[in-house]
Amino acid sequence: MKKFLVLAGFVAALALPSLAATSTWNLDPMHSNAQFTVRHLGISNVQGEFTKISGQVVLDDADVTKSTVNVTIDVGSVDTRVSRRDDDLKSPNFFDVAKYPSITFKSTKITKAGDGKLMVTGDLTIKDVTKEVTLDVAGPSAIDTHMGTRRGFAASTKINRQDFHVSADPGMVGDEITIQIDCEMVLPAPPKP
Repeated sequence: MKKFLVLAGFVAALALPSLAATSTWNLDPMHSNAQFTVRHLGISNVQGEFTKISGQVVLDDADVTKSTVNVTIDVGSVDTRVSRRDDDLKSPNFFDVAKYPSITFKSTKITKAGDGKLMVTGDLTIKDVTKEVTLDVAGPSAIDTHMGTRRGFAASTKINRQDFHVSADPGMVGDEITIQIDCEMVLPAPPKP
């Protein structure tokens, strides 16, 4: 019996590192944003960003493919540096912020795509449409401890705005949207005893 207990304790001790390898990180809204680029009149690019982004990453360092990502973007934070255009984007012509205040992304699958590279597939919801998209991800970065415990990542993808019922001004506004997300995530401090 004593040998069994020692063996059970040894097995439990071996299991601890894999549990410790999983950690939950919060996106830092002050150091995270989602940018987009769209063609205007087919002759130039217009950029904008959503300045309010939140979410969590459950990161498994032992097997990053078992990690999960959950991100919410406040559509009302859209900023293209032109207030009239921002108001139009918030209106029912485009995002209809009063009815659909958030864009969400929830990962469903993560695969390795090279050194420091991932492919993160998940459900992107814009307005009343949810579609599967895949993000090309660089990261997560190494840990930095200058301002708490932090890591970062960058993600990009392309979508067709018509697929998400963001369809005003065809011909004037291009259909292909390039999305770039840059985020810092923070490991919450353990609770004080």
